[in-house]
Amino acid sequence: MALRPMAAREIPTMRVWVVDDPAPIESGSLVATSRAIPEPADREVRVRVLTSGVCRTDLHLAEGDLAPVHRHTVPGHEIVGVVDALGRKADRFSLGDRVGIAWLAQTCGDCRFCRRGAENLCLDPRFTGWDRDGGYAEYATAHEDFVYALPVGYDDAHAAPLLCSGIIGYRALRRSRLPPGGRLGVYGFGASAHLTAQIALSEGARVHVLTRSAGARQLALELGCHSVGGAFDEPPELLDSAVLFAPVGTLVPVALEALDRGGTLAIAGIHLSDIPVLDYDRHLFRERTVTSTTANTRRDGEELLALAARIPLRIEVTEYSLDRADEALRDLAADRVNGAAVLRVSGD
Repeated sequence: MALRPMAAREIPTMRVWVVDDPAPIESGSLVATSRAIPEPADREVRVRVLTSGVCRTDLHLAEGDLAPVHRHTVPGHEIVGVVDALGRKADRFSLGDRVGIAWLAQTCGDCRFCRRGAENLCLDPRFTGWDRDGGYAEYATAHEDFVYALPVGYDDAHAAPLLCSGIIGYRALRRSRLPPGGRLGVYGFGASAHLTAQIALSEGARVHVLTRSAGARQLALELGCHSVGGAFDEPPELLDSAVLFAPVGTLVPVALEALDRGGTLAIAGIHLSDIPVLDYDRHLFRERTVTSTTANTRRDGEELLALAARIPLRIEVTEYSLDRADEALRDLAADRVNGAAVLRVSGD
């Protein structure tokens, strides 16, 4: 009797979005496809993705402002999911735990920056949704040391923005050296800014929001900010500190000129358009400072999540299904999102 040939083992697949050829988002640079479900490596966890935040960095990657590390990257670095598989030696989490995966995916642990506690400046880092595939997918993997336990009180959609918008905004706020009860200017008022403003308000700051979006200005007032204006307007008082969230280099001299003596401007984004020539007397003299914000440390993430459990934060979200990820990025590019956009990938 002839033997029947064995059927090839079917490989489970998942839905994903990948960056094809970076180009303006309207051109279709984000493409839907399918891939094999990944297996976790040693000390990694695999999560079934519940939600994934939509960050402006994802847009920069899709449009080529942030050069891809490799082709067909899966964006997304604000991942909320449930642990559904453990790699060898992974013991920090248990199956079924709800966890978060953020932008910082791995560091070398041995360079001069890692050794001094500045792992955000690591010489050989990895980032979720850039080096490693991210959350615009039904499953994702991550090294367990860079995965976060999430605070109670936030559902899956509202927890996702904490993992980048919250963490990066928190670090930028600390970089701005805002003094107790100080005067803070916030330039741009999207996902990260609306969380950062609430942290500053909770700590007694006077917060002035300057942004081009009328909807964002209304949200700022609802959250308790002390004044709102257009992006290039003067705030009603000199500022001790400012955070620039809008990726608009022409706002740098505007914000510097609004600073009081000894004030600091922190730039929060990973991408910024060209900065005009600065005038030393108008923009920098009297010990005004401009600084950037580069990634984050795990300590930043832990501090922000602990803070979010105490305040709590009002997080404005607009939800999209995974099938509408390209639409979410188009809306973000056109400033049609108030607060944070979040992909609803799956649910329990």
